Amino acid sequence: MKTGRSLVELATELQRQLIAKKDMIVPASLMRHQTDDGGVCTLHITEADGPRDYAVTELARRQLADKLKIPYAYFERMRTEQPALLDRNINTWLQSDGADRRLIRTLDGQVRAVLSDRYRRLDNVDLAESVLPILLRLPQARVESVELTDTRMYLKVVTPSQRYEIAPGDIVQAGVVVINSEVGYGSLSVQPLLYRLVCKNGLIAPDHGLRKTHVGRTQSSPDESVTVFKEDTLRADDEAFFLKTRDVVEAAVSEATFRVIAQRLQQTLGIPLRGDPVRSVEVLANRYALNDGERNGVLRHLIAQGDLSAYGLVNAVTGYAQEVVDYDRATEFEALGGKLSELSLRAWQDIVDAR
Repeated sequence: MKTGRSLVELATELQRQLIAKKDMIVPASLMRHQTDDGGVCTLHITEADGPRDYAVTELARRQLADKLKIPYAYFERMRTEQPALLDRNINTWLQSDGADRRLIRTLDGQVRAVLSDRYRRLDNVDLAESVLPILLRLPQARVESVELTDTRMYLKVVTPSQRYEIAPGDIVQAGVVVINSEVGYGSLSVQPLLYRLVCKNGLIAPDHGLRKTHVGRTQSSPDESVTVFKEDTLRADDEAFFLKTRDVVEAAVSEATFRVIAQRLQQTLGIPLRGDPVRSVEVLANRYALNDGERNGVLRHLIAQGDLSAYGLVNAVTGYAQEVVDYDRATEFEALGGKLSELSLRAWQDIVDAR
């Protein structure tokens, strides 16, 4: 399983961000975009205590382009080649929106997300404070990996008290992964995972988890002004929801759920790669949009472990996840392993019979 920060490092960064971030509901009429000759984008916001400029991150640029229906490739071309044209496009569409309002999430003086005013704020620090105590009370709980990226927070915990022998000497343990995004990159999810002892691979079972979208009621304001959310308001608003989230953690690592996932994985042992293993990996790569480097990495792991079966291919995918540099992408590979383990025999045929 891909490793990340320590719990202490995670807690330290969450507390730092708690102080350094600010959320605002901003009418479009109070925003103005400016791009300098170097392509650096700034969002000028007229706040109650005066105007302020915020640098715009790449993620926020993508979201701004999406909200204004500007194709992102064209957005980026204007940013680097015709910055004045980009500003005219953005500001024209912002002003045409009139009273339309956006949730602007900032961190360290930068706009990190441009979201709908109906976006439900589920903050990482509150989630961690609510869910981590529950995770750590699981029998023999072991924090296997935690990370905080630009887009998501991950909490991955294993409970060795639940074990299943896939093959003689090949044991998996139960676990759970909690994933959240503060910036609109996916729903809050609680998903079971399997941890394979012989190679320390992690497999996430996305089809057996809980997902909660970040959609809530529209945030109202008595006038056309910027509304800044205070931390105590955000915490009170989220507390009831996080209590519900904690309730599903134990279900994710229940014996019944764990055995179902482990037995589905075990069934892949009996599905041999009857065709060309290289072609099998190519079919897999085409089906799940792996790039050339990722395809070669999966093939290398498949050949190295010498198990030419669907089970071997699942483990090649999750094994490769450990060397993927980007933590978000590595977790996607762990989830891909889970998707493969759930495939029907018919769905496997195109992969295992490839020639």
